[in-house]
Amino acid sequence: MAHTLDPAMLAKAETLVEALPYLQRYAGRTFVVKYGGHAMGDPDLATNFAEDVVLLKACGINPVVVHGGGPQIGAMLKKLGVESRFVDGLRVTDKETAQVAEMVLSGAINKELVGWIAGAGGKALGISGKDGGMVTATKVSRTSRDPDSQIESVVDLGFVGEPTTVDTAILTTACEAGMIPVIAPIAPGKDGATYNINADTMAGAVAAALGAARLFLLTDVAGVLDQDGQLLTDLTPADIDGLKADGTITGGMIPKLETCVHAVEAGCEAAVVLDGRVPHAMLLEFFTSRGAGTLIRKG
Repeated sequence: MAHTLDPAMLAKAETLVEALPYLQRYAGRTFVVKYGGHAMGDPDLATNFAEDVVLLKACGINPVVVHGGGPQIGAMLKKLGVESRFVDGLRVTDKETAQVAEMVLSGAINKELVGWIAGAGGKALGISGKDGGMVTATKVSRTSRDPDSQIESVVDLGFVGEPTTVDTAILTTACEAGMIPVIAPIAPGKDGATYNINADTMAGAVAAALGAARLFLLTDVAGVLDQDGQLLTDLTPADIDGLKADGTITGGMIPKLETCVHAVEAGCEAAVVLDGRVPHAMLLEFFTSRGAGTLIRKG
């Protein structure tokens, strides 16, 4: 008598077969994943994320995680009674705020993520840009235009930095030893100060330095949407310039896409903006032909 197989079991087998060419193509390559947004505050999504990262490692891919933590820093500053001031969406970071940011990012959040990954059966190494001389930062300078006089002035954001050099030695060593690096976006400057770095920017710089096969930016939106609200699945830097010019891309998506363009022009094969609120979004994007976000690569 013929044995009837459960259709759900067959579907699982077909999914694994569909993943095969992707696994073969990217075995031994590096994926850099920026983890942030609301996904960080949801235990179920955090568990899913940790499982995805551990699965990638088990498949012979080297995931490197960079995490943010803006809301958590804000909550801790409020608890400590430290006032926050923002200029064009960037937190002005004085010495006291910088110390709190380092405590929250390198301490609480970093070690929590290491714990999630350990819970999913992986070995994570929690570090910041300070460790092993990995990242050197320089102070960010921004200008702001007065809406009345239209005069531009330089804004001092305090201890907000951007990466200028990335030494990948500690990351390569950790990956070769079977570990998953989890990076807090904190780095020293040549002036000896400690700088807080935007997590997207940090992830882009790390992806470029590693020559990563993919940079994943997990966000709170489905990806880049056109003016009808439909997902744009493939973009080039030239496409992005056009979408900025016609007003399709606005607000916080602009710096995210600038990070992606910079990464792909500096050595990363492709970058993906995708919705971190969708369970296993990273696996859907990577292991299926349909994808789940917006892929950015050179023309």
